[in-house]
Amino acid sequence: MNRKPVYLAVYDTLADWETGHATAHLARAGFPVRTVGPTADEVRSLGGLRVRPDRALADLRPEDAALLILPGADLWDAGDDLAPFARAARAFLDAGVPVAAICGATLGLAREGLLDDRDHTSAVPFYLAASGYAGGGRYVEADAVTDRGLVTAGPTEPVAFAREVLALLGVYEGEALDAWYRLFHDSDAGAYAVLQQAAAE
Repeated sequence: MNRKPVYLAVYDTLADWETGHATAHLARAGFPVRTVGPTADEVRSLGGLRVRPDRALADLRPEDAALLILPGADLWDAGDDLAPFARAARAFLDAGVPVAAICGATLGLAREGLLDDRDHTSAVPFYLAASGYAGGGRYVEADAVTDRGLVTAGPTEPVAFAREVLALLGVYEGEALDAWYRLFHDSDAGAYAVLQQAAAE
């Protein structure tokens, strides 16, 4: 099956551990994973990884993608340097293409107004409240939340974040999705057999 690429946003100080489960399992399911940066210049993650983006943000079009993933980064808290990625998220959602944001990226989306009318989560409610956004009443105390094509999660929930992403793109569903989560979140060895059976079908 020919799938559109998933675009992972990369920028200086990105929290490289937050999206690994999602991108690895999307790639295994046949989704090409590409990186998109502020420009084509190399960036460096919090873990010290150097990444040269496949594409600059200005050249990214929603119709060419299956999903946009926005990881956390210190830069989300430091100012407006990453605001263009939040604006890109708006363009994606307006075009009916899903977006997944974790950790500090949720703050960027709150500033952009994208959480005002969607159920969402983050690290803690007051973190987003500092943005002055109007969506406080839609905050959900959950590991990860999906609402109308937008996945949000807090910084300690990369596996729950991935679960929502995999469900959104139809990689796993039902019992297989539950087994995937139990295996990677709860270290439930019994879930492996369920996944193997699902892969064989």
